[in-house]
Amino acid sequence: IRDPNPVLCFESHHLYGQRGPVPEGDYTVPIGVAAVRREAKDLTIVTCGGMVLKADAAAEALKEKGIEVEIIDLRSLAPLDKDTILQSVAKTKRAIVLDEGPMIGGISAEMAALIQENLFSDLKGPVVRIAAQPIPPPHSPPLVDAMIPDVDQVIDAVMRLAEGGKLP
Repeated sequence: IRDPNPVLCFESHHLYGQRGPVPEGDYTVPIGVAAVRREAKDLTIVTCGGMVLKADAAAEALKEKGIEVEIIDLRSLAPLDKDTILQSVAKTKRAIVLDEGPMIGGISAEMAALIQENLFSDLKGPVVRIAAQPIPPPHSPPLVDAMIPDVDQVIDAVMRLAEGGKLP
């Protein structure tokens, strides 16, 4: 991490063992700049880390139902790229915040507040938060998997938002 200031990096264990394209040569990912992983018009999912993979899997499944989901990968939390988040939600008018951390006191609460405070009158429904179950983190891998959000929860949340107002 090429930054002269102290930087904390939290890895998602869901990404261990994942394979994907890597640019050739020396490259950097800018701190404080979110990535639009998938552009769409119906709904925005704001997420980061291993939950990006789950958001993408849900978006693929929802595509078959005619629902297009935009995915914002935060990549860094401080500094936070508020502009990318707000531009996306202003376009889609619906938002889900997906986080593997806790619902209470987690990043999902901050993202939901940011969206509500800035776009409340433009939204077609509530900002929906999907986060980990409010329990102490277990050690057992099957219990960890049961504690954190899964693809079905994301699909269910999108469908709930769709019931409140027709998508698209």
